[in-house]
Amino acid sequence: MKILLLSDTYSEHTEKWALGLADKGIHVGLFSFNKASYEWHLHPNITVYFEPDSKIDADSFLTKVAYIKYVSILKKIIKQFKPDILHAHYATSYGLIGALTGFKPFVLSVWGSDVYSFPKKSKLHKKIFQYNLKKASVLLSTSNVMKEEVQLYTKKDVIVTPFGVDTDLFKPQQHQDKDPSITYIGTIKPIEEKYGIIYIIDAADIIIKKYTDKKFKFYLVGPGNDLNHYHQLIEQKGLKDYFVVTGRIPFSQVQHYHNLLDIFLNVSIDDSESFGVAVVEAMACEKPVIVTDAKGLVEVVGNGDFAKIVPKKNAQEIANAIADILNFGANTEIGKKARQHVLQHYDWKNNLQLMITIYNQLIKK
Repeated sequence: MKILLLSDTYSEHTEKWALGLADKGIHVGLFSFNKASYEWHLHPNITVYFEPDSKIDADSFLTKVAYIKYVSILKKIIKQFKPDILHAHYATSYGLIGALTGFKPFVLSVWGSDVYSFPKKSKLHKKIFQYNLKKASVLLSTSNVMKEEVQLYTKKDVIVTPFGVDTDLFKPQQHQDKDPSITYIGTIKPIEEKYGIIYIIDAADIIIKKYTDKKFKFYLVGPGNDLNHYHQLIEQKGLKDYFVVTGRIPFSQVQHYHNLLDIFLNVSIDDSESFGVAVVEAMACEKPVIVTDAKGLVEVVGNGDFAKIVPKKNAQEIANAIADILNFGANTEIGKKARQHVLQHYDWKNNLQLMITIYNQLIKK
């Protein structure tokens, strides 16, 4: 089987899908508007056909008009690679060029802001989005809440393909560098405004002042376009000694950070956070989790069965949730149940097999 993925090679999600498929013996071609930060795609079953030297800003509407020229490049790649399936991950940028090739079968996966934000920008944006959906042979979503959002724009069925985790990799483990006298709290997300980083910093300030007899270390783990801004904010608040800002890390290190943290935060400030892979990773490691009431996060944590849910944009409530965990301790029984929930619904092996089954059914048609 040969699958041509139209997806951002900089993204850990693309990395995971491509390597997962390639390890199953599927030949994967990659077409990306961004460049991978390291050569994760060095795999005998993976070929990168297009990757620019610098990122093409697919969020700009002018760019969306300009990158139509890339359709001719993509058509040449299709002739060369001869894929069985063309699969676009992200319904607007990659979805549009995939739709314009006219290739069938064409699979379209929605990711978040492509559904929640793009079609609301203008009538033209909405028409482009609906055109892309119409051209797809199959529509996929990582969550039920995002599926419901997609179905506001199409009568087509949408298959939910959760973006799970490798539960053999993400599991409770001792961390050799962990100091038992320190409470480690943090997030493993892009360090961007939409992920509520400023509220994590403010919540840290509240907690540190409240618990003067305890030691804390707050981790911001992930890439960001404006890390200097957060460094400055941390310094201005006098929290420099309490924070570690790592920048982008290889995916292979993610489980080590989850097992370092005592409390995991995913405090996104808008509903384009449609699934929450990092939350699933933390739950698989049996960690106490605090999330905001973004619908995708609430779905993942079972409406609060396996995590504390706080309002968006509220540092005090984040601090209160941290305090509850500090005061009453992490319930190990909840942690174990959270992992069982992940094993049942979000085991990567099952999710990957579901995707391959969808591919096989399309090819048979």
